[in-house]
Amino acid sequence: MMMTEAPKPGALTGLRVIDLTRVVAGPLCAQMLGDLGAEIVKLERQGNGDDLRALGPPFVPGSDDSTYFTSLNRNKRSLSLDFTQAEGAAILKRIVAKADVLIENFRTGTLARYGLGYEDLRAINPRLIYCSVTGFGQDGPYAHRSGYDFVAQAMAGLMEVTGEADGKPGGGPQRVGVPVADMFTGFAATVSILAALRHRDQTGEGQYCEVSLYETMVSLMNAPMTSWLNAGKLMQRTGNDAVVAVPYGVFQGSDAKFVIGVLNDREFVRLATALGHPEWAEDDRFRRARDRAANRDLLLGLMHGVLCKRPRAEWLAVLEDAKITSGPINTAADVEADPHTKARGLIVEIPHHAGGRVRVPGSPLRLAATPVAYRYGIPAPGEHTDAVLREFADMNEDEIAVARAAGVL
Repeated sequence: MMMTEAPKPGALTGLRVIDLTRVVAGPLCAQMLGDLGAEIVKLERQGNGDDLRALGPPFVPGSDDSTYFTSLNRNKRSLSLDFTQAEGAAILKRIVAKADVLIENFRTGTLARYGLGYEDLRAINPRLIYCSVTGFGQDGPYAHRSGYDFVAQAMAGLMEVTGEADGKPGGGPQRVGVPVADMFTGFAATVSILAALRHRDQTGEGQYCEVSLYETMVSLMNAPMTSWLNAGKLMQRTGNDAVVAVPYGVFQGSDAKFVIGVLNDREFVRLATALGHPEWAEDDRFRRARDRAANRDLLLGLMHGVLCKRPRAEWLAVLEDAKITSGPINTAADVEADPHTKARGLIVEIPHHAGGRVRVPGSPLRLAATPVAYRYGIPAPGEHTDAVLREFADMNEDEIAVARAAGVL
């Protein structure tokens, strides 16, 4: 299902990518490459396809696809192929011979059992970039484990520093409300692949690269990990308040909540003046960042007493005039209606195989000379099987018919 308007060539136009991934991290990586112009072939399980299609509600009206699936699988063509059969593995090898990148997120060692590991495919295509996405990496005591976002957030320490402190209402560890381990790992996989492609441009050689949810999340736990590793201090949960900056959190206007963030003493002077209490900036208890941290509860109490007296919109206008970082706490409906969202074109509309169209968040990547493009909509499982086999595997109609009769397609 191709978009009607012919896009400009993208930064990755001409690259062929085989997407052997499901759910979030791998599909996000492949979608990013597709947005940048690469030709993506998404290999899906026969029948229902990617597991994410079924992870709803809600579902796209008139289809069995979850709305979640639509956010991660544009700019792809779908191939249905059973590589667990020898005939299917042989076809996949024919496809790989003409590919630039392969992305997979099976359990460690799974593809090697079918002769589709990196060493197997490098023998066919030495220029291949082969990227594995797993829960815990290719070796180590946890390499055999499956990994989901929730588990990675927990084991990497993110949940222990997220949420309200013990003893407060709703206190206890919390997961972040979107799958940040999956999504950051998808970004990490994309960076790895682009770096490997740069190396190939210089040397002509492909390579193997791997990323894992656990390692990605540990690498992002900079503040809590360095606090422990270098000062022996475990970072505590502070809810919406920042550990090292005050004020930096959620405040209540007379009608709605909003956020304020102040990171230095200069900003605090402006904030105190904007709130009608310039004397706070001269108070020894609040003058410096460390003083405000030591007297957090006192300062926040004073601020809440002032802020609750006027509506959020009024305060946000006052804070913006004072150049204080602040903003409303939005729902998805608010984000859609936000004038900045509209001005920047952050919501895009693409075709869906059921016949309608779906709206999804667009790419955050902005390239002046080679902009991202939305060339393909959301495919049905296996929708492009014949076309992909003709183009990528050089299979003729008779060969395709034989493979389909054998149950491989």
